[in-house]
Amino acid sequence: MAVKLIILILFFAVMIAVGIYARRHTGSVDGFVLGGRSVGPWLTAFAYGTSYFSAVVFVGYAGQFGWKYGLASTWIGIGNAVIGSLLAWVILGRRTRVMSQHLKSRTMPDFFGSRYESRALKITASAIVFIFLVPYTASIYNGLSRLFEMAFHIPYAWCVVIMAVITAVYVILGGYMATAINDFIQGIIMLIGIVAVIGAVLSGQGGFMEAVGKMAEIPSDVPVTMGQPGAFTSFFGPDPLNLLGVVILTSLGTWGLPQMIHKFYAIRDEKSIHTGTVISTLFAVVISGGCYFLGGFGRLFDSAEIYDGSGAVVYDSIIPFMLSRLPDILVGIVVILVLSASMSTLSSLVLTSSSTLTLDFLKDTVFKKMSEKKQVAVMQVLIVFFIVLSVVIALDPPAFIAQLMGISWGALAGAFLAPFMYGLYWKGVTRAAVWASFIAGVGITVSNMFLHYIESSINAGAIAMLAGMIIVPVVSLATPKLSKDHLDGIFACYEERVTVKKKHSLKED
Repeated sequence: MAVKLIILILFFAVMIAVGIYARRHTGSVDGFVLGGRSVGPWLTAFAYGTSYFSAVVFVGYAGQFGWKYGLASTWIGIGNAVIGSLLAWVILGRRTRVMSQHLKSRTMPDFFGSRYESRALKITASAIVFIFLVPYTASIYNGLSRLFEMAFHIPYAWCVVIMAVITAVYVILGGYMATAINDFIQGIIMLIGIVAVIGAVLSGQGGFMEAVGKMAEIPSDVPVTMGQPGAFTSFFGPDPLNLLGVVILTSLGTWGLPQMIHKFYAIRDEKSIHTGTVISTLFAVVISGGCYFLGGFGRLFDSAEIYDGSGAVVYDSIIPFMLSRLPDILVGIVVILVLSASMSTLSSLVLTSSSTLTLDFLKDTVFKKMSEKKQVAVMQVLIVFFIVLSVVIALDPPAFIAQLMGISWGALAGAFLAPFMYGLYWKGVTRAAVWASFIAGVGITVSNMFLHYIESSINAGAIAMLAGMIIVPVVSLATPKLSKDHLDGIFACYEERVTVKKKHSLKED
């Protein structure tokens, strides 16, 4: 216990020290929200990766989908690396940085307002962000606190409060730069930790081949496989269609999440995007691939401790039970690993939510005149408010971790992905199409919570995203276009960059 506590105290001390160090970057709104748009590729790539993967993935998703799909759940990690990281950086990275800088937008709702010349879209988008980031944040506390209870025997409520307070302190002190530096430190811990944990767990099962052999003997409980053994070690698992839904939501979903896209706003230059693409993809392969690979062996730890009173599997308990038998030093590493993943995601969420509410809703709507200093102060207050609100929900969570995250990701990505991506590349997107995407994304996800016409919140989120990809071009073709002068002015930013690059290249020659 002493070793685990020392590791934990050192971790918290470093996080707060970084917050104090980064205070010099928080004098302006751009400094607090974007780190002055001067963040390098390594910090940005790690910030992207650590914001992507949290306790929701390590505890909730890895446990649930590892149990359902066996070793085939590793495909989710591969999808996260290829689609959620590599393609996201290649397709969105450069254009997001260039256009957001040209429009002087600091948040995703700000982008919608400037790109589509609509204050109503900006305010609506900010409301969607604020409302639907709350369940995601609550799910992060939930997953982390289960590991804390296992390792330190600390009550769940105390775990939630401690994590919330530490995160609030360093985000308020240092803003985006503090989160980026801490994300880099936390990312290194995650890389080391996941490798050590996988090695230890498989070693306890007699090694990789022995563990796979045991998994192959377990009969499937999915009706279509008729109880045949070997389904949990098959290439696509016992339920490929639902597995595909999870891959789509957790991979493509990042393209429309404001806390993820925000990283492209802050990166230093276009050259950094190429480096960041490689780093971010490799990070995702190790972390996400490793988490789901580990979760794929969950059925080897079938025990009464992972069931509730009615005999149903408590998915959020699978990974903590798998790790409960590890040596103390490894348990300490696991806790810091998941704490790192969770605090990095939490800091990104609260900063995104507070900045969106301040810059896109309160500024010029509630407060007609807000100085830079006042805007930063309001964001700091809202960080506290957002954390308190999410703590209240986390203390009495209404659903499993995966369901909470599915609702959040589905609504946000369903509403934003299509109008944001099309808006970067195509002049033809109309305001009506953006409104239609907002309505469809939120409508499908929320209505399914009550009517349950789609099997799960995961599949509902995936369908909401795909619906937006169809709705936006169809509605755009049938509704009035934005003014040609406005569009030419926006898209000229790409042409200017190409011209500048050519001139720079000629000078070098």
